[in-house]
Parts: sequence; C-alpha cells; structure tokens
Amino acid sequence: MEIAHNRAKEEQKQKKRISRSLTLIKCPHCGNDRDFLEVADNVIITTNYRQNSDGSFTQEGDESQILGEIKLYCGECNSDLSQFHSRFLEMLF
Repeated sequence: MEIAHNRAKEEQKQKKRISRSLTLIKCPHCGNDRDFLEVADNVIITTNYRQNSDGSFTQEGDESQILGEIKLYCGECNSDLSQFHSRFLEMLF
C-alpha cells in the first residue's frame, strides 16, 4: 500500500515537472511569448585573432566575463521580465 502511495506521489511530481516545462514565458504587458532579449551589464569580452599572410584577420575564439546584473526583456515592448530569468535559464538548450 505504501509503495503504491509513494509511486502515486512520484507520478504527481513528474506531471508537475512536465506541466511546468510546457509553460511558456509570456509578457504580462503585451502578450508576447516568442521574442526575448537578455542584457548583461559590465561585460568583458576578450577576442583572440590570428593575422593571415595576406594581412587579414581570422577570429580564433572569444570568451566573456559578466561582472554585472543580467536582465530579461520582452522583445516586443521592452518590458523588464527579469522575474522570469531563472525560468528562461532552465529552458535554454
């Protein structure tokens, strides 16, 4: 009986996780649920280049270091949606 109860509890938790993963972030101001902007403050970008024999340059790689705050904005109306940023990060693949 207890095993069945624990199994049912686990199934409920899994359904909640699946349901949560299907929930779209939606701008409460304009209804946009497709286009978003992530903006980081105080960023250091280091880009490595190699000079070619013809004098042109080819990018070899880059790295960035974010020192400030990161915010999420609606791509349609530019409203601050930073309260959804952790959810955004969870769903970033």
